[in-house]
Amino acid sequence: MKAKTILELATLSASLYTISKNTQLIEKMRQLAEEGKDKVNAFMKEHQVDEDGNDVEFVDKLLQKATELREDLEQKISQVIAELYEKLNIAHTDQIGQLEEKITLLSNDLALAEARIKHLESKQV
Repeated sequence: MKAKTILELATLSASLYTISKNTQLIEKMRQLAEEGKDKVNAFMKEHQVDEDGNDVEFVDKLLQKATELREDLEQKISQVIAELYEKLNIAHTDQIGQLEEKITLLSNDLALAEARIKHLESKQV
């Protein structure tokens, strides 16, 4: 139950982080618009050529920039989630498997030790 709650908390915090980043992105876009038309005009006048040597259209430039921003956002989100997991010290599935294996080995060792104790007790009586 505790792991489920922590997982839900991590999911919620990742969602909140995504929303806050989207809000920051919108705010940044608003700031760029407020800075003036000069930067937008410079972006529009920027000359880009595709692999065939043709000029890239404005919409394609926007799509390219949006893709770059999305990739940056995904990378930042994954970094924050990794840091969150590290801070919460949530065991990964491979760690859980290793711990289960150790428990099995310890249980076997305990059963063997109990059998030895019973054998020694039976010799003394």
